[in-house]
Amino acid sequence: MRRAIPPTTRGVLEIDWPFFGELCRALALKVAKDYDPEVILGVAKAGVIPGVVIAALLEREFASMVVTRKAAGALPVVIAGPPSTIKGRRVLIVDETCDTGHTIRLALNEVNGCKPAEVRTAVSFKTGPYAPDFYSFETDKFIILPWDREVVENGQLVTRPDYAKYLQSTR
Repeated sequence: MRRAIPPTTRGVLEIDWPFFGELCRALALKVAKDYDPEVILGVAKAGVIPGVVIAALLEREFASMVVTRKAAGALPVVIAGPPSTIKGRRVLIVDETCDTGHTIRLALNEVNGCKPAEVRTAVSFKTGPYAPDFYSFETDKFIILPWDREVVENGQLVTRPDYAKYLQSTR
């Protein structure tokens, strides 16, 4: 499912790979100061990317779960839950962004059902009222991530047609 296009008054923040890497490093440092997770659990799809980076930086185990929205504006649903190996362990749930908190709360509910020792949440971008335990950057802008900028059409990488007018530059 594609993310909703931003309202024109909200603005757009285009993230490149170097800035994304810095955000992951900052988030890993914030987590390390206050929490010692044993497992980093990335929420697929987009939360897997920062989750893997944070797991590598913290030298921790990585796992994933899949949460998606069937349509724009719909509530999220769990497609594949967390692994049973999180039972009795300290878990950090990582997602890309957090706005309303619907996805994080759903992930938390699923993780808590597995009886971890402790669970906390982290996102790269806090974009709304819900406050995860950790985040790197807060903005009200629509975020275009480096892996979201392009898609393959007819065997070629092209700027996502639905994002083209929001991007400052194209390839």
